[in-house]
Amino acid sequence: MERTMRPIIAIVGGAHAPAPVLAAAEALGRLVVDAGFRVVTGGLTGVMEAASRGGRSARGWFEGAVLGILPGLDPAAANPWVDVAIATGLNHARNVVVVASADVVVAVGGGAGTLSEIALAWAHGKPVLGLDVGEGWSSRLGGEVLDDRRSEPIRRAHGPEDALAQIVALLAARPGNKPPPVF
Repeated sequence: MERTMRPIIAIVGGAHAPAPVLAAAEALGRLVVDAGFRVVTGGLTGVMEAASRGGRSARGWFEGAVLGILPGLDPAAANPWVDVAIATGLNHARNVVVVASADVVVAVGGGAGTLSEIALAWAHGKPVLGLDVGEGWSSRLGGEVLDDRRSEPIRRAHGPEDALAQIVALLAARPGNKPPPVF
């Protein structure tokens, strides 16, 4: 029996962000779930909550579409849009779990925590997109190569629709994988 798993897209960004950044994260979460993928975030506020709200409000939403990997031990700390809350007790180290769970990592704005997720994704060989929202690490690092470990730069996405198009292309181009399933 062939097993088909839905791709998981991490949407990472700051717990505090201005309205335009939150709107971009929400739109991206909606588009990702409408494409049949799952969203994983750090499960708390700001970009994480906006992406979760977008995923949960998608026409294509399904139970389990929105995952939250929490830094603490209380699953009730998750934002109200998370379908599956995974309490880790790992504090900032939970960023490794968020990145490791994802097929593609998309940064939306963000500060130091987002920078750590970008660096972890890079170190783990995960495709990384920086959504250019005019601020934060996602806008600064789009198009950059972090070190000589990989020659392909962090991709720059110009809006949520462009990010989704790049996600689909990255998933289709994975070595040994079929194009992502359409659910």
